[in-house]
Amino acid sequence: MKLVRTEDAVGHVLCHDMTQIIVGGEDGERYKGPRFRKGHVVQAEDIPVLLSMGKENLYVWELEPGMLHEDDAAHRMAALCLGANTEAAGEPREGKIGIKATCDGVFLVDSARLRAVNSVDQVMVATRRANLTVLAGDDLAGTRVIPLVIEESRVAEAEAAARVVECGPLMRVEPFKLKTAAIITTGSEVQKGRIKDRFTPMVEAKLAPFGITTTYHSTPGDVVDDIVASIREALAAGVDLVCCTGGMSVDPDDNTPGAIKRAGARIVTYGAPVLPGAMMLLGYFAVDGRTVPVCGLPGCVMYSKATVFDLLLPRIVAGVELTKADVVELGEGGLALKGQFDLMPRCPFTGEA
Repeated sequence: MKLVRTEDAVGHVLCHDMTQIIVGGEDGERYKGPRFRKGHVVQAEDIPVLLSMGKENLYVWELEPGMLHEDDAAHRMAALCLGANTEAAGEPREGKIGIKATCDGVFLVDSARLRAVNSVDQVMVATRRANLTVLAGDDLAGTRVIPLVIEESRVAEAEAAARVVECGPLMRVEPFKLKTAAIITTGSEVQKGRIKDRFTPMVEAKLAPFGITTTYHSTPGDVVDDIVASIREALAAGVDLVCCTGGMSVDPDDNTPGAIKRAGARIVTYGAPVLPGAMMLLGYFAVDGRTVPVCGLPGCVMYSKATVFDLLLPRIVAGVELTKADVVELGEGGLALKGQFDLMPRCPFTGEA
């Protein structure tokens, strides 16, 4: 690649797209896009147009050994990102290439390796927020190198930081897997009909967009043994997910966490650094070779638009086994201020938070 005066560029081949921006043209025209594409042979009539675009000089094709054109480098950067159920969104344009989802599911990113790649000078990968719902065709990420041409060793450094051979691509979409759920509604007030059960319909409404059907429901009251019996009956029925509603606070008669543990769950966490939802419990049962998640849901899930349950649910439904560290990471940004749900997952059907 070499730099030449625009007036001297006739007959030369452009080595990158030339973007033209028009604001306030005829009839208020607004436009931004490639006026000349990479590979275009410059003609005499192109010179006034290029000069009007502010192009006093042009890069024309003459690539030196050890250097990569931005489009070739973009393909190599995209290869670091293309995990399961993702694909490149066409060819590079102006040096950028996008990554999109090929199925509905939860978008997963190896954050540590992504940071390592973005710490390499002159390269970048930008993703949408991870761990939330995406739909087939959604944009997931975009990548490019910063200069028009880059030293191949710089791209190799990014590839080394990504550790794809050892750890796999930086991102993937995990499709939703769980199909059935049990809802165990605790509380003597519900069991004895003193109040209407408003919790169960709310949980069902949150599960339904993910394709989950509630196939078991019980109202065992507040006695630990009765809650345990309901949980075990639900597991025997073969459900994929157990949700226990209510009884999650520190009041003396709130027995749900203890009952979940007594039923045999491995508790990942009781408590989460998210408001609303600090009293949520997450655990797992091992049943006949299956791992069945169990959620103890505090009362806020019934009346708040979005809670910690909504943040964790996409990964739970996709069968991603969560750890304490996954929950701890929610603390930064875990204050869901009134009217601000930009971090919350979208409903797979409506796209709403």
